[in-house]
Amino acid sequence: MKAPRRRSLRAPRRALLTAGTAALAAAVLAGCASAADRPAPSSPEPARATATLPAEAKTPEGTLLVADFGSDTVTFVDPEKGPVESVEVGKAPYGLVVGDDGRAWVATAEGVAVVDTEVRERVDRIPYETETGPATTGEYRGGGMGIAIAPDGEHVYVGVNVPDDNGVLEVIDTGKREVTDTVPVGRRPFDVDVSKDGGEVYATDHDSFDVTVVRADSLKPRRVEVAPYGTEGGLGSWLKPHYTAVRPSDGRLLLPFEGEKLVVLDPRTGEYEVEKMTANTHQHGVTVTGDGTLFAVGTGPIDPDEDEGPSLTVRTEDGEERVIPLEGPHEDVTVSRDGRTAYVTGGFTRDGFWNGVSVVDVREGTVHRLTAGERPLGIAIL
Repeated sequence: MKAPRRRSLRAPRRALLTAGTAALAAAVLAGCASAADRPAPSSPEPARATATLPAEAKTPEGTLLVADFGSDTVTFVDPEKGPVESVEVGKAPYGLVVGDDGRAWVATAEGVAVVDTEVRERVDRIPYETETGPATTGEYRGGGMGIAIAPDGEHVYVGVNVPDDNGVLEVIDTGKREVTDTVPVGRRPFDVDVSKDGGEVYATDHDSFDVTVVRADSLKPRRVEVAPYGTEGGLGSWLKPHYTAVRPSDGRLLLPFEGEKLVVLDPRTGEYEVEKMTANTHQHGVTVTGDGTLFAVGTGPIDPDEDEGPSLTVRTEDGEERVIPLEGPHEDVTVSRDGRTAYVTGGFTRDGFWNGVSVVDVREGTVHRLTAGERPLGIAIL
């Protein structure tokens, strides 16, 4: 399954976009087949957070924050030493985003939790307006999935999954801390992004093969099909959109498919072009840096006899790619401010997930594992 993204002020916080990366040029899949086709996830022993900061200490800059989809917490992680502290936010947190004020907004099955990341404390949880049934866990649980914040910090947008129905984009006033509007979108909104000027919001609708483009002023939605392989197979198809990145240079949306095709979508016209990719692996979480470098997480093969394993693709805006192998499935990615390090979450929602983050040296292509969280999905750098 995303991730984001991840990924929000998705730009400055989930991906921490900078211009520093121009020179850096069989696993089981999640979130694609029908529920009846899917085995239950395995349950490895969860990582345990070990406090390394005094309770009154402020969270250091550069700390990672991950959403523990396998629990009801977010975990603060020292990027060198591992977990610092966990904070309860609500059942099965999925995506998260951090605003310039240091507050994290976390999409859980029970509502959007608000966390003061400086002192590591939940200060609120905002219930959804949409009825999603009892709060549960697992890949198909109802509740928040993708989440993003407007550039001015005044609104948060969360994609709410409604089991067996189309999803809803809920708009939260960050000052009032309440849902002020709801907008219909497609099925299972894996990811939510906002344009650079804040004028449009994009919900990536996994199970309906589309992206919903929403004007921020009128909240008028417009759904655009994104299906470079077609829509054959419907809910049982593997070949659906998952996560989206907004390209800084022109505002086009970047959606990778199967390590074979990159959809470059113009949200104004609804038209898209398809560029070749080289990883040949099922792709989920993405982020893009300020110079246009795209990072895309490969979760593993659809067909182990023909496809490649998990990886991280690093793709420059001119299309040059490097593919860095990863050990085991992963979900979402964020990048350090200097562009030298990528952090990829291991909280896959099916067999093969693990409790930690892969730390990738982008220039060297080396990877080491950092134990952190409980099936972590969404990730941000504070």
